[in-house]
This record gives sequence, structure tokens and C-alpha cells, in this order.
Amino acid sequence: MKPKNMIIPMFAVLALSAFGNDSVETANKDWEGTSEYFQPTDAAGYDIFYNPAVGYVGDPMPFYDPVNKDFKIFYLQEFRPNAATFHPFWCLSTTDGASYTNLGELIPTGTQTEQDGALGTGSTIYNEADGTYYTFYTGHSVNVAATRLVEAVMLATSKDFKTWEKDSNFFLSGEGEYSTADFRDPFVFKGDDGKFHMLVSTQKNGKGVIAEYVSTDLKDWESNGVFMTMMWDRFYECPDVFKMGDWWYLVYSEKHAAIRRVQYFKGRTLDELKATTANDAGLWPDSHEGFLDSRAFYAGKTASDGVNRYIWGWCPTRPGNDNTNVGAFPAEPSWAGALVAHRVIQHEDGTLTLGAVDAIADRLSKEENVKIMKQDGNVSGTPEDLTIGEGGYALFNRLSSENNISFKVKSDNSDVRFGISFGRGSDSEKYYTVIINPEGEGRHKINFEEEGPAGIGFVNGADGYVFNNPTDNVYDVRIYTDNSVCTVYINDNVAYTMRIYGIQKNCWSINSYNSTIKVTDISVKH
Repeated sequence: MKPKNMIIPMFAVLALSAFGNDSVETANKDWEGTSEYFQPTDAAGYDIFYNPAVGYVGDPMPFYDPVNKDFKIFYLQEFRPNAATFHPFWCLSTTDGASYTNLGELIPTGTQTEQDGALGTGSTIYNEADGTYYTFYTGHSVNVAATRLVEAVMLATSKDFKTWEKDSNFFLSGEGEYSTADFRDPFVFKGDDGKFHMLVSTQKNGKGVIAEYVSTDLKDWESNGVFMTMMWDRFYECPDVFKMGDWWYLVYSEKHAAIRRVQYFKGRTLDELKATTANDAGLWPDSHEGFLDSRAFYAGKTASDGVNRYIWGWCPTRPGNDNTNVGAFPAEPSWAGALVAHRVIQHEDGTLTLGAVDAIADRLSKEENVKIMKQDGNVSGTPEDLTIGEGGYALFNRLSSENNISFKVKSDNSDVRFGISFGRGSDSEKYYTVIINPEGEGRHKINFEEEGPAGIGFVNGADGYVFNNPTDNVYDVRIYTDNSVCTVYINDNVAYTMRIYGIQKNCWSINSYNSTIKVTDISVKH
């Protein structure tokens, strides 16, 4: 039986996700009039940043369906623990990146003795010539003694996107030319030459490369050599190539544990794009090495309906629900989590940043009454027009399970340092803060800290990337949360995703550390 969407009445969501099992306390507590910390529990399923009721979302593979006019997002279904064969393709559909319909499992794993005992990342394309959907995917062996190869590219097809058939006649491996241990994440696109191009992440002579194959019919493929080399000792997972306006882009996920982020390169032509890494050139597309988000957003791939281009990736869970257990280098974060979508923003110079999905704001549109529950330091004014002096903070009333928070911060100090704390009560010994930190030379970066008397301070491996100060010193901050998943956007110039347990049903604060800040237009919606 294929799983259906889990529909939970609102009172049940409150009981399960916000208040644990203590229903008596839930019914009797004056939540509006208190500010002490409460220990919430995430709901089984999320609404905005999708998480299945059972298991987690692994590498998403978005595709815009030109027939049904919606986005289909295949993903690797992660169970904990997984079975002997694992990561079947489950699928979601959405028209706006904010509401999802669960289509269940569409492409199952093979047996323990078949090449696709475990499935890996792939991509889907629709061929108008024969009215068929083609999904190319990684077949990852769970029994190399039986299959010889660790990884190979395989194919499943469908006429209606509901019933899929694996093509036993199609099999593409790196034998004789590339690594057979790393030969994965096929991505197919149609080039300006009218041909289909397949990119595969692999290695050649010990060096990471993206191999290229070409086809006229999606069935017979010829090797076209190396599309792009990977710099230094890097390995580019989940490659995604697309043209947007006058620019070609490669979006990829850097496997190296010291980086472990989604990045991009750009070029006016495909040849110019390829040249950005040739001979380890390192021709970065912007001033921060093409980083698009933090280490809490991974395996990001894009899709466009011709108007909007979105990127989907997963936000990892944290072992033990510990906000500081982020898997900093040399370790890696937990694999899989909740599905996060951003809007891809292209600037005049061809650089890319990520912004909020408009439909998420549209969904979270019910205005809340914002109240100051506690303040410290030189704080004056109201939530509509607030001044917070150096070392001060304002603690606001409790959030809902899903939140749309926005405000503007202005300071005369170009090196202003301010933060937004979550899971913070008036009695908290520790709480978790997204800090906009000055980095010098007219730049800032988002850091993550566990603050309070019992906090550890800076959390290594959870910081963002540098970005230029706004020219008018106004930081337009927009934040969306769904249970413990949080996305932060500033001026359409920076995006920061983080997993923060304890957000919902707790208070939050705005803090100033080194100067006086003016905070206006505070709004909280759910």
C-alpha cells in the first residue's frame, strides 16, 4: 500500500508537536501570559518544509512536468534503520513549493543481488517525441560480489508518471574509462544543439570529474569525454546544469567534509562554464566561492516552470535533537531530514542568491499580536518602532509551530553585530542564536551560537558565508520556521538554513551586541 498524506487535526498537532504528552498542562497553562522555556516535540509530518510521517527526505530530484504543469520531486526515502535494500524513489508533487502531495513510492529498489539494491540520485526528463518520462538513476550495489560494480547508471520509464518500468536493456558504467566505485548522480538536460546531454559524477585517474554523454533519443548514448574537472581533491555530487537568461550554471553539492555545501559556477556559454574549473582554475562566480546556503542545506537541485526557478535540498536532523551536534569537520551532518525549498534569484551580473518562496509567505499570513515579554539593556519603544542599545535584547511572546517572521534592522555602525534567538525563555540557561556577524572589509556572515550561562558559544560547522553589507545599512530580515527547520533571508542577498529544536511554542528575541540598533516593522504570522 502506498502511503498517503497524514492529516492531523489542529488540536492533535498542538498536542503532539508542541506540548508532548502532558495534555493536562496543555489545557490549563496560560501560554500567552508566560515566558518560561518549554520543551516541545516536532510533529511527525511537516507542512511547509516537508517531512514524511515515517522516515526522512534524502537527495531531492525536482522536475517540472510539462504535461501536468506541476513540479514532481523524487527523493531518496530514508528509513532509520533502513532495510537490506534501501533508498527507493518516493515522490511529491507541488505547484508552488509550499504545499505538497505525497505520491508514495514510485521506483522501488532491486534485490540484494541486483545492481540497484540501493538507489542513488538521478534526474527525470520528458521526451515529447515518444510521450515518455525517463528517469535515470544511480544503481548502487549492496553486494559487489554479485554485481562486480559498485555504481552504474540505470533507467526507469513511464507513460503517465504513475506506473514505472525499469529498462533492463539500459546499463551505463564507467568501466574502462572512469571509476566504477564513483559513477553516479546522472543529470540529463537538452542543450542548445538539440541533443540530450547526460552528466555523471565520477573520477578519472583519481581526479574528480563530471563525465558527459550525448544522445538524440534518450536510449542510445555516446561518451563525449570529460564535461568538467573538479578542482583539487573536491567531488561534486548531485550536479545540475541549466540556462537562465544569458548564463549557464552548474549547481552542485561539495562532498568534502570541510566544505559540505551547495555551490555554483557560471559562464556565458557552456565552454566558459567548463573553463571555471579547468586546471584547477577556481574562477568563482562571486565573492564567496559560489556558496548558496549553509551546511544545513544539502543535495540542492533546481527546476523551473519557465517563470520561477526553485531549488530543493534537505535539512539534516541532529543526533539526540542536540542543536550543537552539527557534524562539524571532519565529521559530516546526519544524512537526510526535511525538504527545504528556496527561490533562485538571478542578479544583473549573473550571480545567484536564494530567496524565500512567495507561496510560503502567502500560506503563513495570519497576523499575530507581537508583545515584549522581557527586556534587558537600553531598550525603548514598541515592536513597531524599537530601539535596542548595546548589550540589550527584547524577548517576544511565544511562536506557533509554523511562523513567518519579518523585521528591519538599521544601525549607524557598519560593523553592527546583532542576532535572533530561538527556543529562549525568560529562565533559559542556554538558547540558540542566529548572529549576523561583522567579518571586516564591509562584509558580514551569519553564525550560529548556543548562548546563555550554560551555552558553548560559537557552533563550529554551522556558519553561513560572507556577504556584502547593505549600502543603506538596512537589514531586511525574513524568517520562516516549520517545527525545528528554520530559513533566514536578508535583503534577497543571503540565505541561511538551520535545524533548531525548540523554536515552536517558545519565545524568541532580537539582540544587539556592539551598538544601538533600530528595529522596525516587526511582524509575526502563522
